[in-house]
Amino acid sequence: MAFRRSSTPIGILAGFAALVLSGSASLAQEPVALTIVVPNPSALNNFPLHNAVGEGYFEEEGLTVTVEAVNGSASVLQALASGQAQIGNPGPGPVLAARERGEEIVFIYNQYPNSIFGLVVPEESTVKDPAELKDQTIGVGTADGAEVGFTRAIMAASGLMENQGYQFLSIGDGGTAAAAILGKEVAAYAAAASDAAIIEARGIPLREITPDGFLSYFGNGWAVTKDYLDKNESVIERFGRALVKGTRFGLDPANNEKTLAHAAAANPQEGEDTALAALLLEAAQTRINPQEQVRGKGYGFQPPEHWELWHKAQVETGALKAPLADLEAAYTNRFIDGWNAQ
Repeated sequence: MAFRRSSTPIGILAGFAALVLSGSASLAQEPVALTIVVPNPSALNNFPLHNAVGEGYFEEEGLTVTVEAVNGSASVLQALASGQAQIGNPGPGPVLAARERGEEIVFIYNQYPNSIFGLVVPEESTVKDPAELKDQTIGVGTADGAEVGFTRAIMAASGLMENQGYQFLSIGDGGTAAAAILGKEVAAYAAAASDAAIIEARGIPLREITPDGFLSYFGNGWAVTKDYLDKNESVIERFGRALVKGTRFGLDPANNEKTLAHAAAANPQEGEDTALAALLLEAAQTRINPQEQVRGKGYGFQPPEHWELWHKAQVETGALKAPLADLEAAYTNRFIDGWNAQ
């Protein structure tokens, strides 16, 4: 399911009013249309984005935003590389793989500083440690999703390598994943927090077996091509300012009702089950709120040591053939201070 959501850029008179009332500098900038691609249709996973639309933060920045849902990080990266979209929401593992292929993708904003994934088993399973999944099948949403790299790292730490000590099976999410788990097609599932919540809401209790220490394997964030970055710094500054405002708004429990409404406007089907929607929002808030030790760095900050963790894991598991010559070229923190100075 794909969805589109647009906001209209401010007009000249509205721009003057915003300048007088808020001191915004966006008036002097040309309105810009942006196509943004996300790896799945969940709006709650991306509540900062939809808050920025619904609360008018993109509008204040002179940005017209259209959101397109595609199937996984690989499709996000393809859309960026082909010029079909300007900004995308991939995982770090696929970004590193793309750079190895020669695609100059740059991670600009760490939206999920805490890992969005966990390795889970049915509550009735006897498995208590990833090492016990030897010779078993692990379910994943898509074969090229960010959860694959995350799980490879977990399994490698247990001494198991893909297709030698275990194998992956793409089982989708939601209902199809629940059916695969009930049918015992997989022994475990590499689940995003939202996937786990959906499956448990369907009456399948799950138990997490993710080892301690994997929280720093951060999740999806915002990325652009280097060419777009070099030519559109002003647009990226405006996009990030709006996104930080949407994040702050959505992390305030007093705004939960409005945040749920903005997400439901983008994906009405997701908002139909209000109890589940509230659980999904809570899960996303927990993972989007930075860990205490880096919270003062600002929303979107990317700890270099966490990139090192991902890089090392991708090399050790074979997702990368060799270490990248310049890991620091894969990400930038240069906009963080400006985005958070509000």
